[in-house]
Amino acid sequence: MAKYSDELRGVARALYLRRYTPKEIASELNLPNARIIYYWAEKEGWADMLSHESTEDAIERRIQLLTGRDGKTELELKELDQLIAHAVKLRTQHNKHKEKLAAARPASAGNSEEEGDQPRSKRKYNKNDVSGLTEDDLNLWAEEHLFGYQKHLRLNISQQVRNILKSRQIGATWYFAFEAFENAVLTGDPQIFLSASRAQAEVFRSYIVNIAQEYFGITLTGNPIRLSNGAELRFLSTNKNTAQSYSGHLYCDEYFWVPNFARLNEVASAMATHDKWRTTYFSTPSAKTHQAYPFWTGEEWKKGSKKRAAVVFPTFDAMRDGGRLCPDGQWRYVITMEDAIANGFNLASIDKLRNRYSKDTFDMLYMCVFVDSKDAVFSFSDLEKCGTDITFWQDHDPKARRPFGDRPVWGGYDPARSGDLSTFVIMAPPVLAGEKFRVLAIINWRGMNFRHQASEIKKLFTRYNFTYLGVDVTGIGQGVYDNIHPFAMRVLKPIRYDLSTKNRLVLKAADVIESGRIEWDADLKEVAASFMSIRRAVTKSGSAVTFVADRTAETGHAEAAWAIMHGLDNEPLNYEHKPKSKWKFQKAA
Repeated sequence: MAKYSDELRGVARALYLRRYTPKEIASELNLPNARIIYYWAEKEGWADMLSHESTEDAIERRIQLLTGRDGKTELELKELDQLIAHAVKLRTQHNKHKEKLAAARPASAGNSEEEGDQPRSKRKYNKNDVSGLTEDDLNLWAEEHLFGYQKHLRLNISQQVRNILKSRQIGATWYFAFEAFENAVLTGDPQIFLSASRAQAEVFRSYIVNIAQEYFGITLTGNPIRLSNGAELRFLSTNKNTAQSYSGHLYCDEYFWVPNFARLNEVASAMATHDKWRTTYFSTPSAKTHQAYPFWTGEEWKKGSKKRAAVVFPTFDAMRDGGRLCPDGQWRYVITMEDAIANGFNLASIDKLRNRYSKDTFDMLYMCVFVDSKDAVFSFSDLEKCGTDITFWQDHDPKARRPFGDRPVWGGYDPARSGDLSTFVIMAPPVLAGEKFRVLAIINWRGMNFRHQASEIKKLFTRYNFTYLGVDVTGIGQGVYDNIHPFAMRVLKPIRYDLSTKNRLVLKAADVIESGRIEWDADLKEVAASFMSIRRAVTKSGSAVTFVADRTAETGHAEAAWAIMHGLDNEPLNYEHKPKSKWKFQKAA
């Protein structure tokens, strides 16, 4: 059992306490089977953690879980109906029991406060009850669980406007979820989370619910969450028209990846107009061409004023060194992956990350460096528009046995080069007029074991209806191709790289992206980063222009971009004018 990390077991325990079944937990965490969940639950006494819950509470928790799940299966719908019916039955029985007790109790029995008893009405369960949490409890928890840079953010919570430029995957969203929960508990102030997509907004809610349950034994329900002290926590996306009608302390998540930052900032300003409300912007950087870049640099504040134009803002290094209060009133703080690790973060290896990505992509995702896309083939503004909220894809359920039913999908495979990742992409081609390509899944395999990768591809063929698969047969790609050929020969296309092939792939992808004919999960920021790492270059002979992304032992490459391009290669360049066959089949006489 030692091969599973403490973090994975912690997530499994949190899901168990939210009434996920062991089978659902195994599916959620990509575990081989549910037996490991049963083993952990028995060994660590997870069931005992639930023993304090009444039957009604357990049923309510399961109902909340199933209600919030999109694309419910028939079994889940049946279970939900049965749970609701049982809950209604229990509630009816409970009410009848209370009526009998009230009828049997003497009239004076209800006024026994002078004997030291509280009125019975005050003893009932208080929904989302945080009255037992104290400041000392929260301080102790923060001291034990927060990394150094998170503690520094907590010390600076009083700043009116905080603007945080951060590395990805260092726990910033998780920290701010705790911070908002703590502030709501201690002050009763409303907290608002504004994200680019509904799915990202729900991440905040999930973190808060899990922190409250796992560490403080408090079950939080509802959306918005209304605490017993009156505080409300709302989770909104920028496409919600009523977003600006609320007010409170505001958290704007990943604002450098919001397509219309001007709109987000307008909404944010309306929500936090009063001086008593704080605003926190935080994001991984994207490109210098993004609307939010002048907002970060202070150039937006300087516009239209000669006096302001001469004001000097703190340097990037100064903002890494503990943050700085800037002339425009914003407290800016930069947290790179290096800074996070130096402050105790121990959940990632910076050397492995450097090995996986090209320098430009690594610097953007983990060192807080903005991409200057002037040399890139693909512009960030075009790539940004391809990111979407995939919760609207109601016809794709990754957890189902057949995630996309019998609808056709195309695949693209980019093999490992010099030790980096192999990448496999599954995309849905447009079928009806106006439809876009949709990147349904991106799967990565590390290492050079082509037999293992071929075996994994075979499993995907049992779940999806592949009608095309483009495979780069360079290096281990040839080994993968040979091993999948027996079961995929009908749909298989080998891609052998030369100058003409590479140009065709890039030109096709550029046309699809620039015309807005493809979309992927907006949270997969590495997709846009990998496309932006592809640049123009001159061939060694100097006689032609080609397209390259560094592929060496020291750096990664644009694996996601190339895999997507291998999938797109099935559509001809002149897709709007497909040639019609002059041949037709006739039945024999």
